Amino acid sequence: MTAQTTPASNPPENAPARWQWRTLLAPISVLLVTGVILGITYEQSGDVAAVARFYAAFVTVAAILAILALALNIQWGYTGLFNFGVAGFFLVGAYTAALVTKDPDNDQYADYVGGFGPDLDILPFLSSDQWFPFLVALAAAGAVSGGLAFLLSIPTLRLRDDYLAITTIGIAELLRRIAIEEQWLGNGTRGLGGIPRPLEDLVGGSDYRYVLLVIAVISLALVYVLLERGVRSPWGRVLRSLREDELATQASGKSVQSFKTQSFVLGAVIMGLGGATYAFQSRAISPETFTHFFGTFLIWTMVMVGGSGNNNGAIVGAYVVWGFWQSTLLIQSYDLPDLLATRISFIRDMALGALIVIVLLLMPAGLVPEKRGVSIWAERAARRSGQAQRAPPPASSAGGGGDGVS
Repeated sequence: MTAQTTPASNPPENAPARWQWRTLLAPISVLLVTGVILGITYEQSGDVAAVARFYAAFVTVAAILAILALALNIQWGYTGLFNFGVAGFFLVGAYTAALVTKDPDNDQYADYVGGFGPDLDILPFLSSDQWFPFLVALAAAGAVSGGLAFLLSIPTLRLRDDYLAITTIGIAELLRRIAIEEQWLGNGTRGLGGIPRPLEDLVGGSDYRYVLLVIAVISLALVYVLLERGVRSPWGRVLRSLREDELATQASGKSVQSFKTQSFVLGAVIMGLGGATYAFQSRAISPETFTHFFGTFLIWTMVMVGGSGNNNGAIVGAYVVWGFWQSTLLIQSYDLPDLLATRISFIRDMALGALIVIVLLLMPAGLVPEKRGVSIWAERAARRSGQAQRAPPPASSAGGGGDGVS
């Protein structure tokens, strides 16, 4: 009797069942966060309409933060660039959009440059004042953030790993200090308020939050689709090879510095777009909004929890982490003991750090691990080849024997 062995290339039969629980973590986490948010909100208000309004605002901000997470994912998740200055490009995009769309400076308590909003109503149809200035502001925010990233990439992208991280942290803090100290630029510490919103005069009242929701979700969908097409193209494969082995990529004839610059600038452009959308949503910004914790650390947490090198993971991570953050804020409305009520913000920060540690220990690749693969064209060719191999052989000629010769 001969022992029957299993080829090494074939996984055991119980392997799918053993790993199936990991594939369910992402949907379970999303459902859990959604249930906690809706449950606490309904318990506090008892009004379904109030719950819907709060959830719409929650998803709007989550979608904006997901745009920033996608931008960081293209830099770090796919290329391996340690950009710890997300808050700087976030700030630049928000301030640029605000300065473009606001009215000119005519208040003794406000001092800022720009104020081109009324001058951008140049199309005499379709209520262009409600949407065209905001398209210009988005383009300006992306262009300014991308241009700044290009200038910074010349000296910084030659640095490696922790040196690049330290440099980008310093750049973000420098940009924030400029916004604080240069009063004439963006009203200093008082910040900018009364930022116009797209389509606000067409859809007023409490229903406008749903317009913001649609705008944020559409923006997220467009960024996601474009990045998915990019990372699954030959350009995206070069970025992955840079992340895995920079010397091998250079030896294959690719310009390492050029591809790093492209990834860094593209990510900064998307961060600028996310900052502009955030400015429209919040209507008021200040340098204190773009702290390293909120503007950088929180975005990094979203990418790590969701799964780096995977755009789906970045979106899931943004939703879960922002839901975790909002849940701790909602808990503050309960009658807590003094020991907890006075320390809830510190407990929240500690819990967020614990969440990162738990995810890194149990799921180093995140809730949605990176899917190893090749380009979409190669996948399609492989599927066509597999279908051709599974197709039945053509019927033999009439009357001929199976193994005869003609």
